[in-house]
Amino acid sequence: MNIKPLHDRVLIKRIEATTKTAGGIIIPDTAKEKPSEGIVEAVGNGFRAEDGKIVPMSVKEGDKVLFAKWSGTEVKVNGEDRLIVKESDILAVISD
Repeated sequence: MNIKPLHDRVLIKRIEATTKTAGGIIIPDTAKEKPSEGIVEAVGNGFRAEDGKIVPMSVKEGDKVLFAKWSGTEVKVNGEDRLIVKESDILAVISD
């Protein structure tokens, strides 16, 4: 299944959180928080400004991003969890 987000929405695959602390303690699944980092898999065309022109997206496919903790809608794509968020919910692009 291919998904193309509409307008200013972005499809993100969450990056799995670490399961072990720096001291070697294993964190159980019940205590883990959902990660707020992910990889952009698809982007919409952008949003329409008040003058009617389309403003292009500032993120692109493949970008590693940091997004707001409680943002977006969770969806399943080919049996895997994904997140659809508005571009405004993306806080930063992470560069390595």
